[in-house]
Amino acid sequence: MPRILLAEDDDSLRNFLTRALERAGFEVTACPDGEAAAAVLDEQWDLLLTDIVMPGMDGIEVARLAAAKHPHLRIMFITGFAAVALAAGDRAPAGAKVLSKPVHLREIVTEVERMMAAA
Repeated sequence: MPRILLAEDDDSLRNFLTRALERAGFEVTACPDGEAAAAVLDEQWDLLLTDIVMPGMDGIEVARLAAAKHPHLRIMFITGFAAVALAAGDRAPAGAKVLSKPVHLREIVTEVERMMAAA
């Protein structure tokens, strides 16, 4: 079963995403912030799904650490800040996908399934 590391500081969105992705057949470890996600990066993951703007360690920092440990890790960002999403490409690992909030759960699940199928 594909493993997803989810980092999202919004409790409701994190819970909704976790349930939707689990229903789609993924194993999800949900973290409330970047520090919690960084703490489990030594484990094996198929996808990092992270908010960009979070208190403390932001999603781009988590993604850069994750990509250094797992060069073939798929990375997807979700963000409510369009300007941050546009600037993220400069700092984000190559091949990362950015989805802008508001985003429907079905859209996220579809994009995750697409990324996983492209392996």
